[in-house]
Amino acid sequence: MAELTFLGAAAEVTGSSFLIAANRTRFLVDCGLFQGGRDADDKNEAALDFDAHALAFVIVTHAHIDHSGLLPRLAARGFKGPVYATSPTVDLLGVMLPDSAHIQELDAEWARERADRDQRSGRGRTAEVKPAESLYTVADAERCLRLLRGVEYGATTEPAPGIRFRFRDAGHILGSAIVELWLDQPGGTKKIVFSGDLGQPGRPVLPDPTSIPDADVLVVESTYGDRLHKTLATTYDEIAEVLATTLPRGNVVVPAFAVGRTQEILHVLTDLVRRGRAPDLTIFVDSPLATRATEITARYAAMLDRETRDLVQWQSQHRDRLRVMFTETPQESMAINTVTRGAVIIAASGMCEGGRIRHHLRHNLGRDECAVVFTGFQARGTLGRQIVDGATRVRLFGAEIPVRATVHTIGGLSAHGDQAALLQWLAGFRAPPAATYVVHGERETATGFAQLVRARLGFPAVTVPERGARCRID
Repeated sequence: MAELTFLGAAAEVTGSSFLIAANRTRFLVDCGLFQGGRDADDKNEAALDFDAHALAFVIVTHAHIDHSGLLPRLAARGFKGPVYATSPTVDLLGVMLPDSAHIQELDAEWARERADRDQRSGRGRTAEVKPAESLYTVADAERCLRLLRGVEYGATTEPAPGIRFRFRDAGHILGSAIVELWLDQPGGTKKIVFSGDLGQPGRPVLPDPTSIPDADVLVVESTYGDRLHKTLATTYDEIAEVLATTLPRGNVVVPAFAVGRTQEILHVLTDLVRRGRAPDLTIFVDSPLATRATEITARYAAMLDRETRDLVQWQSQHRDRLRVMFTETPQESMAINTVTRGAVIIAASGMCEGGRIRHHLRHNLGRDECAVVFTGFQARGTLGRQIVDGATRVRLFGAEIPVRATVHTIGGLSAHGDQAALLQWLAGFRAPPAATYVVHGERETATGFAQLVRARLGFPAVTVPERGARCRID
């Protein structure tokens, strides 16, 4: 008998992590960081409340931090087994995990300094407070990177006796994978499929998600299970309109995940200029992580679609029409603040929870001649969600900033499949899985999508698990 425990992404979007116990072996599929909301820190502190030494291995679906961001903490707690991921994911984690650790250390340092200031000014508590500590360190991240093992799409790997897995392309970001997992049990082999995050068919840069024909147990994401994305043509129209109306007077600020979304936005902007639908552009990519991710993406050009490869070649021949500047140093980043109009500024983080995007929002959000363009999911509790939901003022660096810039939410570039795409992928199963667990969606979205899967596709047992729920696989 095997058991599946849902450690995260259960009735919420972040913290994706699933613990499997089978054949006297314990292992994880994903080990993600919780992001957004007041209780994210507490969740991250408690997320690995088990014996890390007892884990045999970890399988990672893709490099996004909400699926991989607790790996350094796992290593710090004593885990020494292999971490399996596709080769592009291994390369991306090589830059993403140290970056995440650096942010953790800076946040802890800032919290300590704030506590010291409050204590000196008399605003702090009189009782002794435990000093803020980082969730993990850069040294922890570097230690974790030595555990990574690259596995190619389609190759079957046996990490422990009676346990096999295979990666299939999920079409979400470079290197993203669906996991097919086989567990040999006394009554026969059971197959579990983890969708990971599924991409939207027909979107730029990456191929469509791979169809999977069969599963006994399915764990499927539902990020956008309650809505349909706009078409790519409509997305192009909206972005072209924002550029045309904003750049003559102000800047266009784009919060974007460094991995995946930044590269897609560059694709769209390049294509608009090539087609004559946008003026010659000056683009700042203000994220060292995005720079590294773009370099890694170029190394795996064979995995990209033909149109993207053609666009890259066109851009290399027309650098005067599309000036893309990748900024590295803090000084280069701050210099962007002197640009008051005519610039597209792309920076992380995509949900505005950290990184350089917060500085650019501070300088542009209060200007009615500027625009902020959101192209990705904004989790509850994040600054990005506040802005999308219509906040008239937000807090940045201890100051209240008015929201005067126009705010645009453009869903056609989402790296997640919409409701129709998810249903289309699920319809690819020759027979409904005996059990389907809907995860990686806010509670209302996941519950509604589970009901739709039962009604539309006739799947017999579709549930939304709670965090900590345990399910038998027999």
